[in-house]
Order: sequence, then C-alpha cells, then structure tokens
Amino acid sequence: MDVGLYTDGLSEFPFEQALDIAADAGVTAIEIAVGGQSRAPHLRVDELLASAAKRAAFCRAFADRGLRIAALNCSAWPLHPVHHEFHDGAISKAIRLAGELGVDKIVSMSGCAGDGPGATTVNWVWFPWPDDAVAHGRRSWDAAVAYWQDKLPLAERCGVERIALELHPMHVVYNAKTLLEFRAAVGDGRVGMNLDPSHLIWQGVDPVRVVEAVGGAIYHCHLKDTQMNEEWVALNGVLDNTPWSDPDHRAFVFSSAGRAHGFEWWHRLVSALRAAGYDDVLSIEQEDPYVGQEEGVREVAAFARRLIAAG
Repeated sequence: MDVGLYTDGLSEFPFEQALDIAADAGVTAIEIAVGGQSRAPHLRVDELLASAAKRAAFCRAFADRGLRIAALNCSAWPLHPVHHEFHDGAISKAIRLAGELGVDKIVSMSGCAGDGPGATTVNWVWFPWPDDAVAHGRRSWDAAVAYWQDKLPLAERCGVERIALELHPMHVVYNAKTLLEFRAAVGDGRVGMNLDPSHLIWQGVDPVRVVEAVGGAIYHCHLKDTQMNEEWVALNGVLDNTPWSDPDHRAFVFSSAGRAHGFEWWHRLVSALRAAGYDDVLSIEQEDPYVGQEEGVREVAAFARRLIAAG
C-alpha cells in the first residue's frame, strides 16, 4: 500500500508547494483534484488537455519528487438540476485527462437528481415514505445508473479501468447496499467504491463490515476520521444540520485519521482491506477544523506509515 494525499487537503498551497509538502511528509501517491466542487488550485484541466508539453511538465513535477498520480478526483454532482452541465463536463474532462496522463482511475460521486422540472437543487430520498418521495428516489436512481452507463464508452476509450464512487450521503450511493446494487445495475466492473470511513462512521455503519461485504469492488480509500460529539448526538441525533462553521456544537465533525479512532481501530480496517485484496493508496483527506492543513497532512502521513508498516 502507498501513503497518498488528496490535494484538496492542501488547497491553501500552490501546486508545486503542495507536492513538496507531500513528498517531505512521506507521501508517495497523489490523488489530484480535477474540477467539480473542488477549490484546490493545483490543476488547469483545459490547459492540460490542450497541450502535450504542459502535460509533460505536469508529470515531471510528480516524478521529480518521487510521486505517482494515483487517481484524478472529480468530486461532482452529475445530476444537479441547475449545475448538471458544469459537473458533467468536469467528469468527462477528468476521464479524458486521465487517459492523456496514463492514469487508470478516477474518483467521483454517484449523483442525485432534483425532484422534477423547475428543481433548483438535489433531492436526496433515503426514507421509505411517503410513496411519492419513494417514486422520486427510484427516478433519481435510474437517472444515475443511466448517467454512468453513458460514461462507460468514454472511460473505455481513455483507458480508465476504475471509477471509484464515494459512499456519500446526498448521493444515491452512500452505503454498502446501494453500492452493490448500483454496481450491478450499471453492469460494468469499472464502477466500484471509494471507501471513505468518515461518512460511514457518522451514519453508524461499521467500515470493516462494508469492506468485507464489498471486497474486490474497493478501488480507492480515503483516510478521514469522524469525531462524534455524544452531547449533541443525544440532543440532535446524527441528522444534525448545525453549520460546519460551528464545529463545537455539531453532533459530528470530520477529523484527522487517528484522532477520533485510535491505531487499533484503523489497523483493523487496513487489515480488512488487505484481506479483501486491496493493495493501493491510502489517501489522506484533510478536513479537520481543529488542525491546519499542512500540520494535519504531516500528522496523518506519519500515522498512515505506521498502519502500513504494521502489516
């Protein structure tokens, strides 16, 4: 396994400085943000698609630091009723750029539709009632299946063999059941899972059980933890809409891997990944509101090296 870094975690730093920090911290694989909802300033996708010389210089920046590009991440909302065109374009460009760079994996989200004509945002249905909401949930599901089926020919032409969808609430794929059903519905082995334990933890899901259930369909893994605040969970539950800007009063906040759950918990998860045949990147996703970006990346990189060395 490799220690990786999702570059959104160093969004405050320019491209080459972010790579310097990663390499100095012991990271060997980079998951770089490409459009979608990312604000990281590390890649101009249109320029790279248009220029072989710029792509060559881009790749040298990694190679000169002993880094490899593990994946392109397009954290997108492909069925958004207002911003669909932008996010769809970002996903297509990510696939095309992956092909030009010789990268065989992209990371993204499955998508979620609005509730019909005139919708202005996504409408995520997870509760099996009322009937009209359930019917909309099925339409959203079918639209997401059709969307990714339509992307498969482009992925094949570009040599993208793995499309790792993050299990993320507000999208139709958010747990083991929906991932396995979605993968079967799309009907192509290119579609698999990005395991992000943080979103499973706050839902009350055991990430190890998910790994055991999904097995060989795990294509990517984020290292991100979640701290549950039991005082606020007791009052507000996990469906807490307190703003992210007020982490002290939320039921849960994202945290650096190892801060909320200790070494033994994470070692159990990494061992399960190994048993499932996963031998790829453990990619740091830094969203801890209580630690700076560089400090957090360095801390988790050291933690990840311990996990990998432990076998």
